[in-house]
Amino acid sequence: MSVIVTVTLVACNLGLIFLLMTVPLGLRTVTVSRVIKADRNRLWQALCPFGSDAGWSGEIISAEPLDQEGAALIRLSWDGRDGRPIERKARFEDVGEGSRFSMTVIEDTALDPSFWANYRETVALVPEGDATRVTLTQTDRYRGVAFLVFRFFAMRRELRKLDVWAATGTYRKGGWFEHPLSQIGFAVLSALILWPFFGLNIGGLALAAILTSVVALHELGHMAAFRLTGHRRARMIFIPLLGGVAVGGRPYDSRFEVAFVALMGAGFSAFLVPVLIAASGLAGSEGHRLAATLLATLAGCASLFNIANLVPVWKFDGGQVLRQICPGPAALALASFLLLSALLALGWRAGFSPGFLLIAGAVFSILSLITMGSGVKPRHELKPIKTFDRLAMAGALLAVFAIHGYGMLWAAAQLM
Repeated sequence: MSVIVTVTLVACNLGLIFLLMTVPLGLRTVTVSRVIKADRNRLWQALCPFGSDAGWSGEIISAEPLDQEGAALIRLSWDGRDGRPIERKARFEDVGEGSRFSMTVIEDTALDPSFWANYRETVALVPEGDATRVTLTQTDRYRGVAFLVFRFFAMRRELRKLDVWAATGTYRKGGWFEHPLSQIGFAVLSALILWPFFGLNIGGLALAAILTSVVALHELGHMAAFRLTGHRRARMIFIPLLGGVAVGGRPYDSRFEVAFVALMGAGFSAFLVPVLIAASGLAGSEGHRLAATLLATLAGCASLFNIANLVPVWKFDGGQVLRQICPGPAALALASFLLLSALLALGWRAGFSPGFLLIAGAVFSILSLITMGSGVKPRHELKPIKTFDRLAMAGALLAVFAIHGYGMLWAAAQLM
């Protein structure tokens, strides 16, 4: 790719990351409304946590009042870090029986109370002929557009499923967004978006498809790690242009779990890179030059993508691993400096220009600043990592780095 194309692609990604994760939006209110052909009292029994049909979606297991001031304890079907249902202490205000209520969250067993400091939810039911207009409103303080957009679509989906439940008496789980066919469609869309950056020809399309496949294999490694650490479910979500993300079925329980899941993205592909190198060599010796080139390209892209994810940036895999295994700020700073220096030195050995590497280092620094502190604080501290586990993860990080580093240098020698 030319310098202009590279700078454009990097700028687009940085801008999207800042918009999605960091830009301060202040207090924002999201409102979604829908007319549902059902009696208002029936919908009230479903939407009020104390209603007889409060478990219509399977989200609420039980709700019981705690005092005379509107406080209540709500048990949810979502798994906590210990595998047990999350419990949420909430306060109900402005309650009009059968017509409206507002709810604030005091605390829950999953997230730090600061997460709920500005949150307020309101449900309003207004009769319209033989139907009822249901209006959901959520107010909160946001940093980044991503969570704001997520809540809007989550509320809209809730009303759509409530409409189906009111008509059929049955709750339908899932939706089109997380359906495997939809995610395949997002992956195809991601490849098509990347295609122009590599050139609108067969070679460019092949590179875009290879990079998309590399992203999928990387996220598959995270999903495997989630299942190995006890998550009952895990899924992959493709985000066009930005790549993909693997989501577990519950919050993290320990620092070792965070480090293991983060490292397994690159670790899973580290098992495949030597196989691709050997297969490329075999295809070349048999005279299949095109197949050998494609396999070498796949090995090179996998190595470059995964080793880039080991950069010590706050939200990247490398940054997450180092934050769990380093015993203090000084050790973390030193390890981050050494890892970034090794990555830049590897890029220089692979043939990247010093100017490009300086720009890359600056971009990584900007990314770390943009994403720093963007995570959600858990209710309780994660279980500490043991000394043996700390050393094991450090050794695994070095091994994964070495494998992808070799794959990157080998591919550069074959293709450049």
